[in-house]
Amino acid sequence: MFSFLIPLGLIALAVAWAVGTYNRLVALRNAWRNAFAQIDVQLQRRFELIPNLVETAKRYLAHESETLEAVIAARGAAVSGLAAAKGKAGDPDAMARLGRAEGALEGALGRLMMVSEAYPELKADRTMAQLTEELTSTENRLAFARQAYNDAVMAYNNRRE
Repeated sequence: MFSFLIPLGLIALAVAWAVGTYNRLVALRNAWRNAFAQIDVQLQRRFELIPNLVETAKRYLAHESETLEAVIAARGAAVSGLAAAKGKAGDPDAMARLGRAEGALEGALGRLMMVSEAYPELKADRTMAQLTEELTSTENRLAFARQAYNDAVMAYNNRRE
């Protein structure tokens, strides 16, 4: 009479384990997607700061138009890269393209900051100083968001494997 309860109990245990595993994977997948969304927020913040930074610098760096144009072009490529990666946050190719675009933008911004150091009037401009501080703060937030994303993806991959 009780012989059917043992296989039934084992089946129920297996089903409970499968459901629990699936739910943990879904939660971890959602965690890394949320972590990518946090990167998106910080990138959008940076993208919004860049045009203001370039406009402020234009007043002092009229003969450095090549540097300013490089920053704007790199920003456009990074915005496009982010738009492509948003829908494919788990796609390694989309992430690699975003990484390359972000690298180019960081390089262009670095050149702009280096050029701006040579102009005391620009360094003294209050708007430029404020924008530079906001950009630095955003870069720090972006670094933390990227670390959180990497941690979330690693946790998901570890659980999945």
